[in-house]
Amino acid sequence: MAGMATHVITGAGSGIGAAVARRLHARGDDLVLHARDAGRAKELAAEFPGAKTLVGDLSDPDRLSWAFSHQSLPDRVDSLLHIAGVVDLGPIGELTPKTWRHQLNVNLVAPAELTRHFLPQLRAARGHVVFVNSGAGLNAHAGWSAYAASKHGLKALADSLRHEEHAAGVRVTSVYPGRTASPMQAKVHQQEGKEYDAAKWIDPESVATTILTALDLPRDAEVNDLTVRPGN
Repeated sequence: MAGMATHVITGAGSGIGAAVARRLHARGDDLVLHARDAGRAKELAAEFPGAKTLVGDLSDPDRLSWAFSHQSLPDRVDSLLHIAGVVDLGPIGELTPKTWRHQLNVNLVAPAELTRHFLPQLRAARGHVVFVNSGAGLNAHAGWSAYAASKHGLKALADSLRHEEHAAGVRVTSVYPGRTASPMQAKVHQQEGKEYDAAKWIDPESVATTILTALDLPRDAEVNDLTVRPGN
């Protein structure tokens, strides 16, 4: 992807999202960083000078359209990077509807709604949509039902979008990282009752490299699905 492209990024505050944002910012691309509230937007703007911010609560996708109607959206979008996510583990017999809805809203419904909003700009730019999924989006294990369901749904969203927008020149990539050293992974270990050692897991910078590889691939090819696993 050529320099000075415009990227809309969710989850730029930590982990994989922060690594991707740093790399794109360092090479001079234009960033539009999603934030859940005005305070977080201010922090992101300070961390990435020159970046624009977009405020909206992913846990309440019904109100995203209203929130965006009161803000200035970019005229051009070369890539939409869905990297934000939440996880809450637990056996099915103990998960409440609130827990299910929260993960489905943030991990699936909100990405669908953001994509809907930015599709006109993506079509005009022949842009790229990247969904950072999870190994749980391919295989579900005990205790991971709600999170895995949201990520399986995200795979379906990406696959359908790829078929629908291929003729418009929009590329769609799903990335399935294994366990990655991040605040989310620390939370997962806490929920599992295990000791967390970041050195055992994938460095977010390594996942960022795979995402940028997909973004920068020449137009004669497209990465549809990319699985990344810990090398240790």
